[in-house]
Amino acid sequence: MEHRTLDVFRRALAASGLVPGEVVCVLSESASRPALVETSRLAAEDLGGRVVDVRVPTPPNPGPVAIRSTGSSVALQGNPAAVAALKACDLVVDCTVEGLLHAPELPGVLAAGTRVLMIPNEHPEAFERWAPDDGALRARVEAALARLRAAEVLHVTSEAGTDLRVRLAGAFTAGSWGATDGPGTVAHWPGGLVVAFPAAGTVEGTLVLAPGDANLTFKEYVRSPVRLAIEDDRVTAIGGDGLDAELLRSYLAAFDEAEAYAVSHIGWGLNDAARWDALAMVDKRETNGIELRAFAGNVLFSTGANENAGRHTRGHFDFPLRGCTVALDGDVVVEHGRLVG
Repeated sequence: MEHRTLDVFRRALAASGLVPGEVVCVLSESASRPALVETSRLAAEDLGGRVVDVRVPTPPNPGPVAIRSTGSSVALQGNPAAVAALKACDLVVDCTVEGLLHAPELPGVLAAGTRVLMIPNEHPEAFERWAPDDGALRARVEAALARLRAAEVLHVTSEAGTDLRVRLAGAFTAGSWGATDGPGTVAHWPGGLVVAFPAAGTVEGTLVLAPGDANLTFKEYVRSPVRLAIEDDRVTAIGGDGLDAELLRSYLAAFDEAEAYAVSHIGWGLNDAARWDALAMVDKRETNGIELRAFAGNVLFSTGANENAGRHTRGHFDFPLRGCTVALDGDVVVEHGRLVG
């Protein structure tokens, strides 16, 4: 733990509304990165938080494949004592490896009024580049979220061949600027993106992964084109002759369940401090690729769990795409990978 990292963690917790006297739970598991747990604890104490630690064992992976970056930690495993502790706190600093975003226990914790700030499993040095700003990112996210919620159709195209339509009726929409916003809210740091979790049966078209796009489950850049045919919210075909397509077909087939091929969410990034090229600078063990999900102008397309559509699966992919155009009811908000307005 470095003092410079502690300083930025203090700023992040203050941005999430931590004030002296609040009860703060630092949630971790046995596989959590110790530096993040310790820095979170000290930052909360420095701000006057009444800190408690909840540490649970990391459960075994039942297979059939390695699991990375699902946003659906299984560390709590419905443990009633641990869940009760989280519900009794004002703020939970989530240092689990995968994060609680899609965990089945999260809705109950939020319903108790607890705020949850997710600290991704990244190298501590990266957080120094993601210090909270003066509110500009929040304003950008809120403006984008308002436009998303007012729209009926989200349309994504690209010169690589993407042509994907999402009907937004019944979608659950959310945005994060990297800080919680009152009781019962969840955020991940860094923030800077808006997403829609579509209702069942509302996504159709083609999505093309081009060289330079990222596969954040495999934590590597795409090297050869992959063409996903999507019908009725499901990936029905994975085209491509390269290794990327072959690996994707192999990994998804291992789950042997339809939900692994389903659409989870889609949105776009707004954070100028997040970098597309960051994945090239770190070992796979040092990152979950969180900033690639948020870099300004990317389109984030994901498969896997979608609570809004009643789907749960451990199979999950996040694909940040470059060079796409996003239109809401025909109004362009991202043009060839650049934010508009």
